[in-house]
Amino acid sequence: MSGRILALLKRDLLRLLLGARGGGALLPVLFFLSVAMLYPFAVGPDAPLLARTGGGVIWVAALLAAILPLDRLVEPDLEMGQFDQWALRGISEELVIAVRVLAHWLSFGPPLMLAALPAAALLGLEGHTLLTVEIGLLAGTPGLAALGVTVAALTAGLRGGAALAGLLVIPMAVPVLIFGAGSLGAGGESGLALAAAASLVLLALAPFAGGAAVRAARN
Repeated sequence: MSGRILALLKRDLLRLLLGARGGGALLPVLFFLSVAMLYPFAVGPDAPLLARTGGGVIWVAALLAAILPLDRLVEPDLEMGQFDQWALRGISEELVIAVRVLAHWLSFGPPLMLAALPAAALLGLEGHTLLTVEIGLLAGTPGLAALGVTVAALTAGLRGGAALAGLLVIPMAVPVLIFGAGSLGAGGESGLALAAAASLVLLALAPFAGGAAVRAARN
């Protein structure tokens, strides 16, 4: 079973990293950096204002970058009958979704954490603020990955499912966004803890909710 899990993870990760239709992992990073580059032009050369709001901008950019590949997470495999083949091999939908969550996070979470370094320089963030942002992204992006895969499974097979998935993910991700951005203020430790807790809840629910959605779509 461990060999099957590793094979699934390798397949999903390569497809997300190199996917041509969605630009692979490069598109979310470029989008993330583009927001960081354009925001100073929008608010003007006010360094204190950029320092105060830059961390929140990074979180918003991370959320938007995380939803870019939603149309490639579940829909293509459902259309090609991959889930039927995995079921015949004794691989449950819950396991496939759990591996997909991990692959999705690996494809955008660590790259965004690296991209946060130049983004912080563009926004004039201090060292301790950057550290808090990085820890927050580490705690919160797994929850965003779990939420993205779950919503992608729920909307798979629907007309306009990709657009609907994006509309659903944004409001549902608001708690993670609030806790993550709130960690940059006073009492930031509690914000980080709440962001991590929200991520753990989403990670625990994603395989079961996503698996049930895929079974319903198959039937």
